[in-house]
Amino acid sequence: MVVKPYRRILTPPAGSFFLFGPRGIGKSTWARKHFRTAHAIDLLDEGTFQSYLADPSLFESEIRHLRPGAWVIVDEVQRLPGLLNDVHRLMETRRLRFVLLGSSARKLKTSGTNLLAGRAVRRVMFPLVPAELGRDFNLDRVLTFGSLPVIWRAPDPADALRAYVQLYLKEEVRAEALVRNLPGFARFLPIAALFHGQVINVSNIARDAGTARTTVADYLDILDDTLLTFRLPAFEARLRVRERRHPKLYWVDPGLVRAIKAQLGPLAAEERGPLLEGWVLNLLRAHAETMPVFDEVSYWAPLQSNQLEVDLLLRRGKKLLAIEVKSAARFAGTWLSGLRAIGDLNGMTRRILVYTGRRSLTTADGIQVWPVATFARAIAQGRLWS
Repeated sequence: MVVKPYRRILTPPAGSFFLFGPRGIGKSTWARKHFRTAHAIDLLDEGTFQSYLADPSLFESEIRHLRPGAWVIVDEVQRLPGLLNDVHRLMETRRLRFVLLGSSARKLKTSGTNLLAGRAVRRVMFPLVPAELGRDFNLDRVLTFGSLPVIWRAPDPADALRAYVQLYLKEEVRAEALVRNLPGFARFLPIAALFHGQVINVSNIARDAGTARTTVADYLDILDDTLLTFRLPAFEARLRVRERRHPKLYWVDPGLVRAIKAQLGPLAAEERGPLLEGWVLNLLRAHAETMPVFDEVSYWAPLQSNQLEVDLLLRRGKKLLAIEVKSAARFAGTWLSGLRAIGDLNGMTRRILVYTGRRSLTTADGIQVWPVATFARAIAQGRLWS
């Protein structure tokens, strides 16, 4: 079987950088394609890992022959955070440049690790987006099985997703000793998946998982640190209405949400809305790694009304852009209530409703209604704000 390569939208920085992303996202493939002459060190290889663990000086010995300016790829760098001290020194004394790949930032954050004092920028890789998939993009397939490269190319995506979830529990969580109680974490995962696209209620999750509230808070941090979830904050400004302050939880890929819930059959109608909303958010985040899509992203929902809400509010400089996402294909004017309510915010530049229909239109008060494909093209071409 010939596997079609997809050109990723991420472009490499000129100097050393961290590149984070979940397992199977394509970090290693991308790095070796862009840095063909780089010296590669794979810490996922157990022999290499054990050698460096026993004698960290082997790291410098292995790359001593490299000339100044040469590139070094270190894969799964979070497995040996102490190596970053040597990386820092070699950047300074030997002017070597490093591509530091990782599927978890947790150990780097919690072990007092040398994060190179700002000398290496941070990038994140996301599942495949329409600009990368081209004609192969199919929204129903993406919402059903996601677009992680390792899943997209699998002969049986459902089986691959089930294996991926088990691999995550075994290699990412247990092997890295991120939690002490793996059965408790396994009970927590499907409950967290049910909260995809919802405001997080830690107490409810703790009750349903039979786990302490503080433990659930730590578990949520693990999901964030292993790049599987993102917490979307509420928009807070000095307005006449009080804003919600609790974040919403979004998983990075629709297929993962469904696999963790053990629901990989045909898409149910009630699934489509949250899955599409999360996919749109991650589409924006993926392009924000390569272009100025936004400085901040949040959601808007005033407390005094349970009916008014806007899914996404982007800020770039002093300008705001509001996005509402609907999974239905037939446009309804009732969808516009939130976008109309938010229109008076200072700096509001554009209001967009994204839906699964085929027709684009503009309402009398300037709200633009776009099909998913139109929205995806606008982001990829840098036209979202204009």
